[in-house]
Amino acid sequence: MQFLLAFTVAAPLLGAVAALLPAPPGLKGRSPEQAVLRHGVTVTGVVLAAAVALTLGFDHDAPSRFQATTDISWIPALNIRIHLGIDGISLPLLLMTALLFFLCAVYSYFKLPEGPSPKAFVALLLVLEAGTLATFAVLDLMLFFLAFETVLIPMYFLIARWGGAQRRAAAWKFILYTLLGSVVMLLGLLLIGLNSGTFDMVALASDNGRGLSHTTQLLAVLAIGIGLAVKTPMWPLHSWLPDAHTAAPTVGSVLLAGVMLKMGTYGFVRILLPVTPDGMHTLAPYLGAFAAVGIVYGSLACLALTRRNGKGDLKRLIAYSSVGHMGFVLLGIASMTPTGVNGALFANIAHGLITGLLFFLVGALKDRYGSSDLDTLAGATGAALYGRAPRLGALLAFAAVASLGLPGLAGFWGEMLALFGAFDPAEGLSRPAFLTYMAVGAFGTLLTAAYLLIVVRRVCMGDPKAGPEITVADVRHYELAAWTPLVALTVLAGLWPAVLLGLTDPAVQKLLAGGNA
Repeated sequence: MQFLLAFTVAAPLLGAVAALLPAPPGLKGRSPEQAVLRHGVTVTGVVLAAAVALTLGFDHDAPSRFQATTDISWIPALNIRIHLGIDGISLPLLLMTALLFFLCAVYSYFKLPEGPSPKAFVALLLVLEAGTLATFAVLDLMLFFLAFETVLIPMYFLIARWGGAQRRAAAWKFILYTLLGSVVMLLGLLLIGLNSGTFDMVALASDNGRGLSHTTQLLAVLAIGIGLAVKTPMWPLHSWLPDAHTAAPTVGSVLLAGVMLKMGTYGFVRILLPVTPDGMHTLAPYLGAFAAVGIVYGSLACLALTRRNGKGDLKRLIAYSSVGHMGFVLLGIASMTPTGVNGALFANIAHGLITGLLFFLVGALKDRYGSSDLDTLAGATGAALYGRAPRLGALLAFAAVASLGLPGLAGFWGEMLALFGAFDPAEGLSRPAFLTYMAVGAFGTLLTAAYLLIVVRRVCMGDPKAGPEITVADVRHYELAAWTPLVALTVLAGLWPAVLLGLTDPAVQKLLAGGNA
């Protein structure tokens, strides 16, 4: 188990180096391009297999205990250690990350985005995977920061070199926002480490803030919270996200929404809740307020994009929907209750699966129609996907109703539990304020249903004989291979939520109790 976790984190980095080397004789296939793309599929597949083996070997009777741990001194002068481990909170995120990267590698093997060398594309994809996996596996604040920052450069280049229109501007906006947020976050991490005498996240969580003054905790929450909020993204620090998603290639959008946004909310749960509980308690009402505003703001922005002649790009619409969905995650965290935090972690996974599927589907639409503009797709009567490409239309409708939180699918449980957490927040938090946030969030679910059903009506319905004759290819075999696991897991998590909650709840109970539960 110890070797498996270290291998899972390190293998993508080694694979990235290997991707830049010439392919060995006999493995080139029809072309060097095919060989390097096959290499990407192989490495991400091996990493996924290792993550599945970790899951199978995980002691499910003790999910609150860190398992598969490695603890080696790295920089003794600063007491920084290479400390790895997983528990019931990080394991689902690790597994989902490995799955999404594998599916993106499979998709790219058949549909490589236009851009420079495939070698560079695969190498950047694998470096990105190494950084995201490490973020969910490390247990040292400085290692967390390094992993958190590792993902920025490869994502910048994926957007800037393989993206669509306005890609360079979107990439610069992405890197500037996230880097500035990270600088502030680093100051907060140093503040905790230097005042407590350790950067070890397990020791800090067990101490539960007892070695930090209230002022120190407050400053740390502000500094670290800003960096995490940019990555989440939380309103009003979200404006980089729609541009980045609109310009990014399909697999870039899938990974940005499905994995990278989770790094921010994971930091709130793993660092701020257990390490600075007093500071979080003071600022939780404000975090809840920003979350509630984000839920409604994201939904209203999506509604505006669905209007006729509104020049609404579907990729931009899904990006704004992520602002709303991540608002539910932040609201659950702000409640500081086991119910709310479990809901936040569940919503994290659900959003990764569903929004990843949505971006895959919109990428397929853009590939077929040459545009993801809603007016261009729908025309005067609707795109009539049900008539022209029934399987593609059915999958888009499925992803839409999953995203709006239909009971029985994964999107329902996380948002419901987050609202329940706001209904009865932690002791000492203003219940009237959180009841208001709950009401605003519930209203946001209605707005979410409204814009997603409008999208389904305009894209899936209509007269296939009206307007110009258009031949739309239905779901291709490689698309089916990449999308089926996301559909199956969305249904499984919706019908059997105990699969996730059984892992997260004991770990959350222990985390909120300061390591004493």
